[in-house]
Amino acid sequence: MPDFSPVDYAVPAFVILVLAEMLWAWKKRPDAYEPRDTLTSLAFGLGSTVAGALFGSFAIALFFWAYQFRIFDFGTEWWAVWWAWPLCFILDDLKYYWVHRAGHRIRWFWASHVNHHSSQHYNLSTALRQSWTGAFTLGFLFALPLVFLGFHPVMLAICGGFNLIYQFWIHTEAINRMPRWFEAVMNTPSHHRVHHATNPRYLDRNYAGVFIIWDRMFGTFQPEVDDEKIRYGIVKQLGSFNLLWAVFHEWIGMVRDIWSAPWRFKLSYLLREPGWTHDGSRETSDMIRDRWLARQHTADAEKPVVENNAIARGGNPA
Repeated sequence: MPDFSPVDYAVPAFVILVLAEMLWAWKKRPDAYEPRDTLTSLAFGLGSTVAGALFGSFAIALFFWAYQFRIFDFGTEWWAVWWAWPLCFILDDLKYYWVHRAGHRIRWFWASHVNHHSSQHYNLSTALRQSWTGAFTLGFLFALPLVFLGFHPVMLAICGGFNLIYQFWIHTEAINRMPRWFEAVMNTPSHHRVHHATNPRYLDRNYAGVFIIWDRMFGTFQPEVDDEKIRYGIVKQLGSFNLLWAVFHEWIGMVRDIWSAPWRFKLSYLLREPGWTHDGSRETSDMIRDRWLARQHTADAEKPVVENNAIARGGNPA
């Protein structure tokens, strides 16, 4: 099996697409790019590559060790088993859904994943805003079941690379909607814009990597609403282009919370959802959404009264 990294071959295409989107933004959406934000995203991508090279060896060694305990064996020429590749890709994407969902629902993982959401802009350079501390969270352990099933670590690495390549193009506002059948099955720019939004209706939705069907299956799907402008970033915006602060701010905040919390709550600040506090001084995404839904229900309940009063006065309810 030759040494093959699909992401390496995709880098020139990434550069060309970013330049093309910049040209589109210059003509139609000047606010889509902000120079300092783009430079920060590029620095994130470079740092993530270096961190992966430095710390990824532990995960690789673990996967090769675990592979000897595999349940199914595809043989010495596992790479030639054609049907194993699409199966591996689909299962790896399902794994991605769950590790991505954990990245939003468990603060330990969010401390690393928040890096990807820290930009208030949404363009192809945002896709490069990858974490430097992902290996530290041990999120790669989510892939161990696939290794035990018999998928070779190299096969998983290649499928994961193609998964990452797919996710690059969905970080754009230049594409509105794909055909309906495509939107029903695949992750798209529209679906992923929802995921990067801070609007209450959109928080913690659309975790998909390639196939949006996982969100539809597990109750986390939210379509994009055309009449609501999306606000990007995180609930508490960084307010800075300082690279090191952008990388480590949530780790610092989490350590501070753990240090100052009573003993019985310390573990909760590590494993509960982001925004959780023992004294209710901050809000989780669920709390923000529930508060927004309560306002919506109140507004909907009052609307018929207003319309009936308008009708009684001979007005137009519209």
